Amino acid sequence: MRASAARVWYVVIGVGLVVSLLIALLARGEGDTRGQAPVEPPIKGPTATVAAAGGPTGASAMPKQPNVVLVMADDMRVDDLAFAPNLRKLIAEHGVSFENSFAPFPLCCPSRASFLTGQYAHNHKVWWHDPPYGYGAFDDSRTIATSLKDAGYRTGFIGKYLNRYGLARSKVTGEPSARYVPNGWDDWRAAVEPPGESEIHGNTYDYMDTPFNVNGTIDNNYRGVYQTDVIGDMSVDMSRRFARGKKPFFMYVNYIAPHHGQPNPPDEPTYVEDEDGHEVHVVTPAVPDWVRGRFDDRIERASGVARTGEEIELDVSDKPRELQKRIQPLGEEAKDALRFATRRRAEAVYVMDRNIARLVAELQRSGAWEDTVFAFTSDNGMIIGEHGLGMTKVRAQEPSLRVPLLVTGPGLRAKEQKRYDPISTVDLTATILDLADAAASHTPDGQSRVTSLLEGDQGWSTPVVTEAVFTSRGKDPAFTDLRGTIGIRTSRYSYTRYKSGETELYDLVEDSREDTNVADDPAYAEVRAALDALWPRIKDCAGTECSVELPKELTATPATNRDNTVAYWTAITAAYGWD
Repeated sequence: MRASAARVWYVVIGVGLVVSLLIALLARGEGDTRGQAPVEPPIKGPTATVAAAGGPTGASAMPKQPNVVLVMADDMRVDDLAFAPNLRKLIAEHGVSFENSFAPFPLCCPSRASFLTGQYAHNHKVWWHDPPYGYGAFDDSRTIATSLKDAGYRTGFIGKYLNRYGLARSKVTGEPSARYVPNGWDDWRAAVEPPGESEIHGNTYDYMDTPFNVNGTIDNNYRGVYQTDVIGDMSVDMSRRFARGKKPFFMYVNYIAPHHGQPNPPDEPTYVEDEDGHEVHVVTPAVPDWVRGRFDDRIERASGVARTGEEIELDVSDKPRELQKRIQPLGEEAKDALRFATRRRAEAVYVMDRNIARLVAELQRSGAWEDTVFAFTSDNGMIIGEHGLGMTKVRAQEPSLRVPLLVTGPGLRAKEQKRYDPISTVDLTATILDLADAAASHTPDGQSRVTSLLEGDQGWSTPVVTEAVFTSRGKDPAFTDLRGTIGIRTSRYSYTRYKSGETELYDLVEDSREDTNVADDPAYAEVRAALDALWPRIKDCAGTECSVELPKELTATPATNRDNTVAYWTAITAAYGWD
C-alpha cells in the first residue's frame, strides 16, 4: 500500500482526438442544439460549476482518505461521451484522461462482479446473467464495500446491482433476495427484479416503474417516474446526508442507461432483417418525451456504421468460423434500425448526464467536493454495427471491450491531462482501495494505477486478460471451463484464442478497425509466438499471476504506447467519429 501523501486520482478515459473535437463543439454551443426536442425541464438543484483551481496540487492536496464517488453506466460506449456535455465539462476538462480503459469480460453481470471483488470472471465464477449464473451465483459476503467499511468509510449503493437481484436467491443466505441487503453497505437503494409471484410491480429494466430495495424495505412508489431521475434524486439525497457526517464516504451510483429497457416506444423497430432475411438484434432504452429527437440532426447513422455509410469490411473470410456465423450483411433496414437505437441511447445518456451534474452540484454545495474523488465509467461497451455484428457485446472486439473512465479529485482540477497506460475494471477496484488505504476483500487480480496517475505514464508492460462465454464451441483441451474465448490485450495487439482452436490477432496500429486477422501472417510470426507462449500462463491467472511482465516484443515504453494509442483513435475517428 502506498503512502497516503501519494493518494491522487483523477482519470478520464476518452477518445483521443475525438474528445478534443467534442470539447471544441461544446465551446461552439453544441450543448444548446435541441433538434426537434421539446423544451427541457430544468435540472433540479444548484448549477454544477467547477471553481478555478488553485493552491496545492497532486499528492499534497489529496486527503488521507478522500471521499470516493463512482458512477457507473450500463452498456455505454466511449464515443457516447459525445452526448454527455456535463461529464465533458465538469470532469473531462479538469483532470487526467486515461486513453486505454477496458472491461475484460464485456457483459453486465460478470463485469460488475469483477468490480465488486477485484477479480477476473474466471475467479469469481459469475459467467453470465441467466440461470444458473447472474446474482444467484455471486457470493457478496465480501466486496469492495466491506473493505471500505472496515477502513472507516460510510458506504452507499444506488441503482442496478447484478442481473437477477431480487429474482434469484441470495448465494449467501439461500433466501429470496428482493429484501436482502448485502454486507458492507450502510445505505442500500438497489433496483429490484421481483419474482413472478411477487406483489412488487415493475422491474429493474422498466424505466417508468422501478422498485427499489431501500435498506431492506421495498419502495414501489415510482410508477410513471423516469428511473434515471429517481436515481439522480437518490444520489443527491445520499450525498447530502453523507456530507453531514465526519467519516469519509464511498458512493456507488449505478444508472441502467443507456441499456435497453421498457416501456418500448411505438416507433421502436420490433423485427429487423438483414439483406439475407435473417433477424438483426436491435434494442433501445426508454426515454422521456422531452429529450426525444434531440440528436436526430446530428446522428445520421449508427455508432458503428462508417461515415460513408458503406460497409468497411467486405471480406470476412479471415475471421474465425464462430465469428463468421454472426456476421450479417446489414442492408438499409438494419442500418436504419441501428441508427434509431443510437439516437435513443444518446438521449438516455443525455438525461443521465444531467442527473450526474445535479450530484456534482450537491457535492459542491455541501463542501464535500473538495475532498472527493469522483469517477465515471461503464460496465462494458457495445458493438453497434461494426463488423456486421449488429448490436451486441461480449465479443473481444474493441467497441465491446473499451469503456469510458472519467475521474476528478482534489488537486487535479486545474487542467486536462492524458494518460496512455492501461487500466481495467479490476485495476479500478485496486486503485480505489489504494486511495482509501483499504485491504482487498479478495486476492486482487488487478493492480493499482496510482503511480500512473501521480507520476505519469509508466508504459504498457502487463497484459489485460479478456474472456467470455458462449462465444465458441470446440474441444480445445486448454479450455477447462465454460469460457469460449480467452485473449490478451497489449499496447499494440489484440489476441484471442477460441475454444474451436482458431485464433484472432490484430495489429491495432496498422489496422485499428480490426479488419484483417494476421494470426497466420508470417510477418507476425514472432509476435504470435510470444502471445502463444504467454497465453497458458495467464488464462487461469489469480492475483499477481495476472500481472506478469510482458516479453520485450509486446511491451511499449510510455512514448511508444502513446503513439500507438493516438494512431488507434485517429483511425477510429476517421472511420466512425461524430462531426
